[in-house]
Formats: sequence, C-alpha cells, structure tokens
Amino acid sequence: MPESVPLEEAHLEALVRGFYGRARQDPVLGPIFATMVEDWEHHIQVVTDFWSRILLGSQRYFGSPYTAHMRLPLQPGHFDRWLVLFRETAASCLPPDAAATAVAKAEMMAASFKAGLAAADLSAP
Repeated sequence: MPESVPLEEAHLEALVRGFYGRARQDPVLGPIFATMVEDWEHHIQVVTDFWSRILLGSQRYFGSPYTAHMRLPLQPGHFDRWLVLFRETAASCLPPDAAATAVAKAEMMAASFKAGLAAADLSAP
C-alpha cells in the first residue's frame, strides 16, 4: 500500500476483519475466540471503534480492554501469537506509517497485558 495513503476508517475495518479472519482459524487463538465471542459483528464493531480511537482519535470507544481481556483464560503465549497475526494483518491492510504505529501500540498493549497476568499470578493465594 502506498505510504501517501491517509489512514481511514475503511482501513481499520479491514484490519479488524482481516485479523479475526486469521485468528479464528488459528490453532492457538481460535479456540478462545470460539468460546468467548458470540456476536461477531458486534465484537468487530467494538474492536474497530477501539482502533479508531487509538489511531484516528475518534471518540467512539470508551472502555477498558485490559479489564475485558483479564477475564479470559489467557496465558502470555496468547499475546505473542496475537502479535504475530496482528503484525501480518496490519502490514497487509494499513498504510505503512499507520501499520507501524498500530503495531507499536499493539506491542505496548501486549506487554501491559502480560505484566498484568504476571502480577495476578503473584497475588494469587
């Protein structure tokens, strides 16, 4: 994708749909999504709104992705796999500068989530 293409909402929807298309087929992530997501269109809209807020500054998403994810049966390796798929999808769906920004944000989120998992393990009885 040419670098001069401005990031638009359509890119973000393509990113989210592309990512979940891959993730739902993934042997590591697919089973978690299969048991945890009932309404895929709603989930895709929420996640698209999240990335719109992060990358375009829209005000459509208000919530805590950390809280939502910490309720799931996740291990640090799940976030590593998520990053692999996210990087691939971002590179194929977003303009290069936006892809780099999205991946950097995703890497920070994954590190934060993994740190939260570690802290939860330390505080468990």
